[in-house]
Amino acid sequence: MMRFTLPRDIYYGKGSMEQLKTLKGERAVLVLGGGSMKRFGFVDKAIEYLKEAGIEVKLIEGVEPDPSVETVFKGAELMKDFNPDWIIAMGGGSPIDAAKAMWVFYEHPEKTFDDIKDPFTIPELRSKAKFLAIPSTSGTATEVTAFSVITDYKTEIKYPLADFNITPDVAIVDPELAETMPPKLTAHTGMDALTHAIEAYVATLNSPFTDPLALKAIEMVKDYLIKSYEGDKDAREQMHYAQCLAGMAFSNALLGITHSMAHKTGAVFHIPHGCANAIYLPYVIDFNKKSALDRYAKIAKSIGLTGETDDELVDSLTSLIKEFNEKLSIPSTLKEYGIDEAEFNVKVDLIAERAIADACTGSNPRQLNKDEMKKIFECAYHGNKVDF
Repeated sequence: MMRFTLPRDIYYGKGSMEQLKTLKGERAVLVLGGGSMKRFGFVDKAIEYLKEAGIEVKLIEGVEPDPSVETVFKGAELMKDFNPDWIIAMGGGSPIDAAKAMWVFYEHPEKTFDDIKDPFTIPELRSKAKFLAIPSTSGTATEVTAFSVITDYKTEIKYPLADFNITPDVAIVDPELAETMPPKLTAHTGMDALTHAIEAYVATLNSPFTDPLALKAIEMVKDYLIKSYEGDKDAREQMHYAQCLAGMAFSNALLGITHSMAHKTGAVFHIPHGCANAIYLPYVIDFNKKSALDRYAKIAKSIGLTGETDDELVDSLTSLIKEFNEKLSIPSTLKEYGIDEAEFNVKVDLIAERAIADACTGSNPRQLNKDEMKKIFECAYHGNKVDF
């Protein structure tokens, strides 16, 4: 038996944040990141809408990029004092992911982080609060997924928490928030969305329910990412929807080792998640095609790429990804990104071992061992072709 889970309600379109007026409840916490949502007036707008709904609001502010275990527990304590019946997260993936984890410990204060860090170990929620997410970036799609990425900085490990219990109840996908993204963030989040869709299409749990979402997302990213990066507002809106479709796909089909690698090097080398995915994706496709050649070829065909054979089609796909990276000013290798070679050589065994243990590795279409993972990292560092 397989499962397909999405938020009960997804509201989208410009101005859809006004849906906050219709919520039924008494108290809501609004979880925020670094301050951009305040600067652009969206926080004031959300508070005003919630007041119209008769809901008292408390802010939890300052969630850092790559939110920490400590931030999660601090937020959960604030929730316990305030006793909200709605948890609302607004911003990029970091505040939404952090709020999901806070939600767990608000409802289950007896749990420790170790209790929930393995996939599908989060207990039942919604006895105290429901969850609503409003994304401001067009990449993570955490507003529709069963995932939350939390970093333990003491061990330098990013943990992708995975459980359908943390799928939001409501998502508001309002493209007006995404119009505030600077170009670099637009590039990184856009390539994150593309990676989500491609990995979902080849992941071991792909299905007739997830395939159409993944392919449509890939098509939309191909059509709109570069224009969005260049500042086209219509393209920015379409990218906001594309990343959401990709999220629906990967939340149910799961992901692969591009994400495993990005999680582990993100924590150690502090590479932005979408940038890391963009660097690794062509190398991972070359590794995985021994097991998923036909799936990658179908992606290439679906977006109009050319090739006489499946191998040629897949080469066209990796060439397109490299072309996107170049146009988006994303490095093609870890060395080009600026990772010191001596430091890389010291840490590559550790990150390879941790990537193998990452929750996303189990659904990769081709299984691998630590030595093979290390070789892929080394190819991605130096820019060598993956041919094993």
